[in-house]
Amino acid sequence: MLDGILFEKEGVPAAVIVTDLFTETGRAMAASWGIPQYKFLVMPHPIANLTQAELDQGARKIASEVAFHLVEDQGKLRDPSDR
Repeated sequence: MLDGILFEKEGVPAAVIVTDLFTETGRAMAASWGIPQYKFLVMPHPIANLTQAELDQGARKIASEVAFHLVEDQGKLRDPSDR
């Protein structure tokens, strides 16, 4: 989360992805760094026990959101609930 925030504060687009268990933690971290509206992407938790094929499938599901955030939303630091 912090890397994405720092990159975007410097004008470098970043796509931060957290699992849904850490959504509130992500919002808290963004708020603590002065960007409570910071937008990040969310995947289902847990991922540690997934097979490579399951991880690939999850990545394919979120890929369009990552691309949208990097290309269309760059410079718009928002919370995921704003979408």
